[in-house]
Amino acid sequence: MAHPLRPVTLDFVASAPLRLVFTTDAAAPPEAVFRGLSDVPGWPEWYGAVTYARPTEDGRGREIRLRGGTRFLETIVAADPGERYAYRIDRTNAPGLRALLEEWRLTPSRTGTRVQYTFAVDGTALLRAAVRLARPGIGHAFRGAVRSLDRRLAASPPGPGPAR
Repeated sequence: MAHPLRPVTLDFVASAPLRLVFTTDAAAPPEAVFRGLSDVPGWPEWYGAVTYARPTEDGRGREIRLRGGTRFLETIVAADPGERYAYRIDRTNAPGLRALLEEWRLTPSRTGTRVQYTFAVDGTALLRAAVRLARPGIGHAFRGAVRSLDRRLAASPPGPGPAR
């Protein structure tokens, strides 16, 4: 990994210099969506940008690789069943990043789950400008990932935890 990032806590979701917030609905209930999010090795099966995902640190962390070669070592900072899944990036090969935390908030809705995704970032001015320009693509990827996760959850029987 090229460089460490500043370790941030959950309050960074509200205080980050740049925050992108997206919401969409899933038909699955919050507990099922949480199970899908917390099944780290399953991410490449439903999130198109993720090519590799494995738990680290006895499940307290993640190693993630994206299409194009970006890599992350992460710490899971919140895993509240049926409510929230959040992780911060500790090390990456992506240039310009200083801090990054991603939070998935789950709330019951009439039809299943309202999923709110917050991408909270600090970085160089050039990186922040690039993230702003990438906003439509990040939103599209998030909505597509939730649709794909929802289809995956509908095709698999409910269980107490990750299938892996």
